[in-house]
Amino acid sequence: MNPIDVKALGKVAVLLGGRSAEREVSLMSGTGVLAALRSKGVDAHPFDPAERDLSDLKREGFDRVFIALHGRFGEDGTVQGALELMGIPYTGSGVMASSVAMDKLMTKRIWIAEGLSTPAWRQVHSAAETRAAFEALGSPMIVKPVREGSTIGLTKVLTAEQCDAAYALASGQDPMVMCEQFIAGDEVTIPVLGTGAAARALPVIRIVAPDGNYDYQHKYFTDDTQYLVPCGLPEGEEAAIQALVLQAFRALDCRGWARADVMIDAKTRQPYLLEINTSPGMTGHSLVPMSARATGLSYEDLCLSVLATASLDNAKA
Repeated sequence: MNPIDVKALGKVAVLLGGRSAEREVSLMSGTGVLAALRSKGVDAHPFDPAERDLSDLKREGFDRVFIALHGRFGEDGTVQGALELMGIPYTGSGVMASSVAMDKLMTKRIWIAEGLSTPAWRQVHSAAETRAAFEALGSPMIVKPVREGSTIGLTKVLTAEQCDAAYALASGQDPMVMCEQFIAGDEVTIPVLGTGAAARALPVIRIVAPDGNYDYQHKYFTDDTQYLVPCGLPEGEEAAIQALVLQAFRALDCRGWARADVMIDAKTRQPYLLEINTSPGMTGHSLVPMSARATGLSYEDLCLSVLATASLDNAKA
């Protein structure tokens, strides 16, 4: 990695907190990123869009933004669009890629069009449609909001009787709800750094959660979940999954960095793409830093390298 001129990065805002259901996690991510950037000599400042107007970024002369927001109003193209209008370069994917990746249905449609494997699904609009999806997709089935993250509003449905409550929980987070075939097998996640042909997949992390339940609590607030890196998969299998994830990343026109979640069918060993996070977590439990460390890249250097990729969809000529 070429040395980064810290002074050339200018005055940096770390966007954290925000108004989404993932505010608590974003505050943890942003606090970590802020400390890391300051430790590298970056003139970095915290900025919570839930408490301040985004126009202050322009008024106060910020040169670039590290987006440590998660979920809606931060990872879905809305903040990215505002920063485009102000001409302030930002980390992560652009407006369209952020918006599409946040929408699990649109993501799946693009991946299917590109010939990439993803579990079967149905969009549902009622508890009755959820029960019908259960009959079609089988048990277990995942019910989740289309535009939410961190497993918020997600239910693993085992019986038809659970469908009503699962739909109610998911639709409470987002009017758009989807049912998805459950893939039994290894759960893995793969970070990506870079853009276009230069993008590279970091080492695969295999997730072993208590009773296979990798929920919000086990993601962020307990130490019961095991994260295996090296992942222990056969070498050829890991390389194939990394290649699949790079295809998925490029198909959505993502840039800068992201993290893809994948399930591997225990019987066929076929990997299935679940989703891509375009503003991944950077907490003490987060997986991008963990994978980066396996390549010798520290948390602080990871934050600095991501910041250095800040850009615009429509840079000034």
